[in-house]
Amino acid sequence: MSSLSTRLLISVSLLLLFFFSVTIVVLDIAFRDAGEQAQEDILDGQLMSLLAAAEPNIYGELQMPPDLPEPRFSNVDSGLYGELRDNSGEPVWKSQSALGLELPYGDPPGAGEHRFSRLQLSDGTPLMALSLSVEWELASGELRPYTFSVSESLDSFHAQLARFRRQLFGWFGAVAIIMLFSISLVMRSLLRPLRQIEKEITEVEEGKRGSLSESFPTELHGVARNLNVLIGSERARSERYRNTLDNLAHSLKTPLAAILSVVSEQPKSEVNAKVEEQVQRMNDIVRYQLRKPATLVSGTLGVAPVAVEGELLRLVDGLKKVYRDKQPDIRLDIGHDVRFRGDMGDFMELCGNLLDNACKWCRKKVELCLRAGDDNDSGYLNMIVSDDGPGIPQEAASQLMQRGVRLDESAPGHGIGLAVVKDIVASYNGKITIGRSPLGGAEISITIAPEGRSSSSPT
Repeated sequence: MSSLSTRLLISVSLLLLFFFSVTIVVLDIAFRDAGEQAQEDILDGQLMSLLAAAEPNIYGELQMPPDLPEPRFSNVDSGLYGELRDNSGEPVWKSQSALGLELPYGDPPGAGEHRFSRLQLSDGTPLMALSLSVEWELASGELRPYTFSVSESLDSFHAQLARFRRQLFGWFGAVAIIMLFSISLVMRSLLRPLRQIEKEITEVEEGKRGSLSESFPTELHGVARNLNVLIGSERARSERYRNTLDNLAHSLKTPLAAILSVVSEQPKSEVNAKVEEQVQRMNDIVRYQLRKPATLVSGTLGVAPVAVEGELLRLVDGLKKVYRDKQPDIRLDIGHDVRFRGDMGDFMELCGNLLDNACKWCRKKVELCLRAGDDNDSGYLNMIVSDDGPGIPQEAASQLMQRGVRLDESAPGHGIGLAVVKDIVASYNGKITIGRSPLGGAEISITIAPEGRSSSSPT
């Protein structure tokens, strides 16, 4: 029920079901009433034919001729029955079709009155009956009361009614299916602008377009306009943010570079070495702190996926030069057409810190494995960096995520590399896992999930 088209289709289906049900009931009642009225008219015609055929005999008693205009009166079990009774209620004449049957017509109606009734034979066959009482004037002038009765089986009427109901349900069912199919096509066409605006918003998020188009119906013009204003203001704010950070970084780096220059001109001493180390650490911390807000900005609207293989090859070449004394064997296993949806600087910061740590602690081998899931267009990425060094104890894994914590204080560095990695991964809704690699050393696994998908906290 989360789909708008599904809700509309279900609502329309319920309305159609209600109105079609009411229509079917009304038509059924109208057809049944019309059929019963037609049946009564037929019985009235049959009764008039009996009245017309009746003649008194030589004894002055009313009788019916052997051959009647309606042949069904003469056929046994034809479904049409006739009867003539005198004033005592005894039958004077019965049609051959009623031989062996007792038809419960009941008490005769008043003189000159018609009475329709429903009867039932002993076998359960329903009948509709019509009785008429008359005062017949004989040749002697005497008035003698007689009751003419006709009845007809309702089996054919009920069969016709059942056939009509089947046709009614069949035609209305077919009409309902055709209408629902037509309505679904119409709704698909009417909701196309909503699907288009959803598609364009996704393209804006993926960096494939700069803003929403103008080709929307009047009802969606305001939505598209407001979204474009929001996108523009977010981009302008991000750009101002970046410019401010760049200016701040430039302002801080220049004094630090000047301090380093002054210290380097002084004679070598233990104090100068410590000052230089602390200034360098300040430089790294400033760079890290500036990268944190920049990372948050990098994940905003319009970030296009970027290829990573070329940048990684250049990074590996640089690391081999830095660690030329150790000559590490750095191997890259990059999946087909792996792309990173985000800022390339963030990606290189992740890979640079992890590979630098791996090269620093490895004996000889370092491996980087990159894979993209089925949702690659949405930013899914899995990165595994492993080495053959001493590894990381499980109890120390969580401590390494804290800034300034190192397992070996004798090794160069300031202990902020993994903290940088942690913050960047968190900004992309990812998680980090530290374990033992198949090479025997540490294995750091990073999973960056598609935007909007929940992810557990970094380990």
